[in-house]
Amino acid sequence: MTTKEVLMNLPKKVSPDAIEGVNTLFHFNLDGDDGENVTVGIKDGVAYSQEGLEGEPTCVVRAKSDNLMKILKGDMNPMMAVLTGKLKISNQGEMLKYAKLFGLM
Repeated sequence: MTTKEVLMNLPKKVSPDAIEGVNTLFHFNLDGDDGENVTVGIKDGVAYSQEGLEGEPTCVVRAKSDNLMKILKGDMNPMMAVLTGKLKISNQGEMLKYAKLFGLM
């Protein structure tokens, strides 16, 4: 499975009850072999993902595609990735808040 496929499937992991009244928008800017831009959001209690970058994000995540995949699989420590610059997050508070909802923690 590619990093893009993982991101596109994130909304399937979200419980509708957990996101009622929630609105957020993430942009994932990925570089690398299967690098892609993906928007993942929650609006009016509905989680969605789409190819490309749409809307004004509350959080932008930048990484090489293979590094993000390592983080998602648990093969790379996300804190160390941030500290070493392999993962850049524009709004870490927002990411932490929603990482559990999206099944990333």
